[in-house]
Amino acid sequence: MKTRMLGRFLMASALMAGAAAASTKASANLPQSDSDIAANVRHEVLMYPHYSIWDDVGFRVVDGNVDLQGAVNQPFKKQDIERLVQKVPGVASVTNDIKVLPLSSMDDRLRVQVANAIYRDPVLSGYAMRAVPAIHIIVEYGHVTLTGMVNSDMEKQIAGVRAASGLSFGPVTNNLVVEHPAKKS
Repeated sequence: MKTRMLGRFLMASALMAGAAAASTKASANLPQSDSDIAANVRHEVLMYPHYSIWDDVGFRVVDGNVDLQGAVNQPFKKQDIERLVQKVPGVASVTNDIKVLPLSSMDDRLRVQVANAIYRDPVLSGYAMRAVPAIHIIVEYGHVTLTGMVNSDMEKQIAGVRAASGLSFGPVTNNLVVEHPAKKS
């Protein structure tokens, strides 16, 4: 008797779970606004387990069409990110303009040197504690570009100076965005 009741309970639970999954899948196919799509694409990129400080991926969403931009340090990341974005509800198409940086042991060493110089600075060390640190270090043929966001003009300047001390082969391009710029009087 107990076995039969348990079997019915399990059958009813399975049916309810199937109905819930079907309704979730149906709602995922509803039209999404570009801002909803952008939020979901951002989430997917940031949650991608191989996304690191050596990568910088940006995107635009227009009428459900996503244009991926930026740079990654490994070829597989470009394809993985495109596949993740294609699965976002509401995405109509994906244009993948992500650049794959050259595979170079010299660039890899420079990435580590610049990261150490930046994240060991007491003013900037708090940025290293985040799951995906806010300062991204893009190195291509020995040339360093900083991207991401910092809180102040002073932090942007310190990051640039520290990156330059990382022995790059040219000037450091500091494209960091300041979240709270100083007010001009």
